[in-house]
Amino acid sequence: MEYKAFRDLKLSRLGFGNMRLPEEGGRIDRVKAKEMIDLAMAGGVNYYDTAWVYHGGDSETFLGEALKDYARDSFYVATKFNISADPDYRKVFARQLEKLKTDYIDFYLIHCIMDNNIHSYVDDGAVDYFLEQQREGRVRYLGFSCHSSVESLRWFADHHQWDFAQLQLNYYDWLYSATPEEYHILEERNIPIMVMEPVRGGKLAKLTPEAEAILREAHPEWSIPSWGFRFVRNLPMVQTILSGMSTLEQVEDNLKTFADDSLFTETDRDLLFRACEIFHKQIRIPCTACRYCCDDCPMQINIPEFLRVYNQYKVDGDWGIKEKFAAVSSEGTPADCVACGACMDHCPQNIQIPDLMGEMSEKFFGE
Repeated sequence: MEYKAFRDLKLSRLGFGNMRLPEEGGRIDRVKAKEMIDLAMAGGVNYYDTAWVYHGGDSETFLGEALKDYARDSFYVATKFNISADPDYRKVFARQLEKLKTDYIDFYLIHCIMDNNIHSYVDDGAVDYFLEQQREGRVRYLGFSCHSSVESLRWFADHHQWDFAQLQLNYYDWLYSATPEEYHILEERNIPIMVMEPVRGGKLAKLTPEAEAILREAHPEWSIPSWGFRFVRNLPMVQTILSGMSTLEQVEDNLKTFADDSLFTETDRDLLFRACEIFHKQIRIPCTACRYCCDDCPMQINIPEFLRVYNQYKVDGDWGIKEKFAAVSSEGTPADCVACGACMDHCPQNIQIPDLMGEMSEKFFGE
């Protein structure tokens, strides 16, 4: 296991994210999940990340149970306060200490700052409260996790000198979002980064065949997910990289990756970006929203908007996808498509619109 110094600590570069633990009957499968924690501990992982809201509130309880067999100074726990889940930060924090069976939290985060909640964390006193807990020793290091605009991130990062921040960081977002700017905001303020979504919730664990072929030819001994870890591990501000593991096999593969001290070269980075560009083109629907397809649609379906949301699903997964489809302003939905082909007569991109309407109808508009 590779380690990196953080203040007076040495943190494993691989962190165990407890958001996607194996389940049985809708609840954490404690036997399988405990096996994974034990394997991670044996492999040198010492950073364990959870939150009040993970697994319906059960993740913290499980993690407290799973780590009670180990000396308290052999691991570091990170958990979070989410104002949208419960604004009573005093009650939440007291309960978290109980659930995690500890007197202090090593790494505490203001959870999921977004444009619509960022000022509430400050105005309602949560940030000041957790700074007080830090002064009193119940929080060792205080940070935040971010899903906001660049402007909000900059404002929150300037509140005081944060100890660390958690950022969604992966090679796909590096190329196709504002991630480089977010990274540099934290870099300018010397705020170490704990990485979340290094393989984008699993979307980068399996690429398209053409994209994967490029990577396998270069390093047949590297797994496809490991490329994502190797990319972010090479960024100087990155401290620990979280993986929301769900199986023993994922733990084993990640341990193998972080035991491998092979260099990630500029050539590797260029190959990865090339593969990502191919992956991007192959999974996305090339709609330019010209709206030529709309005028003759007998069911008055807002085709470009439904294709835009479907593209989001292909990249981001099903997080809030039904709500996004429901928010589309349209007389008809993909379920109303009669496959007449009128849209195809006008599409300059030659998109197979009726087929895609059928896919969306089956996936998201069925009974």
